[in-house]
Amino acid sequence: MEIETDEIEAPGQLASHYAPRKPLRLDATHAEEGEFLIGFGAITGAVSLSEGGDPIEAAARLFDLLHQADSAPQPRIAVAPIPGDGIAAAIRDRLKRAAAPRS
Repeated sequence: MEIETDEIEAPGQLASHYAPRKPLRLDATHAEEGEFLIGFGAITGAVSLSEGGDPIEAAARLFDLLHQADSAPQPRIAVAPIPGDGIAAAIRDRLKRAAAPRS
């Protein structure tokens, strides 16, 4: 017999997950003033998840680059769009959680 519960069983179930201290703007095609841009594919930034648009490379670099952005002097972080399904969709999910308001 399986018991259903509303309790959080793993950190990945939280609305806000692996969040940097700085505000995070998603789907950015350019850096606005005061933003550290994490690029992807053709969208260049201060750093890039993957210059070639490879979601596997992007997944491997995601948290390291979020930490770099959080340590940068700019007060906000922007991240380029990550198109695609599969791993790309998982990256977008993690970024949405990182951008979620903290409670």
